[in-house]
Amino acid sequence: MNPVLAIAIYFICWWIILFAILPFGVTTQQEAGDIVPGTPESAPAAPKLVAKLVVTTIAAAVIFAVIYWLLEGGVVTLDGIPFLPRFEDAASVQ
Repeated sequence: MNPVLAIAIYFICWWIILFAILPFGVTTQQEAGDIVPGTPESAPAAPKLVAKLVVTTIAAAVIFAVIYWLLEGGVVTLDGIPFLPRFEDAASVQ
């Protein structure tokens, strides 16, 4: 696998997982009973971002490992996707 493609796949997985994990365990300032003046009541009291970044990084690494195994092991290939053009056919035409 091309290293640039691997980095791109990992980056996309990381962002998708981050946005999926962000809402978990959030306590609003209203629920905590400690509203900071000038902020909305729905603002998070303690967002726990460092822990969420660590969980996101580990989960993205596991998901990327599965994707890497699927692509490099030949389980899934681009030729197996029905709506993509066949690239070997285009090369034989020239």
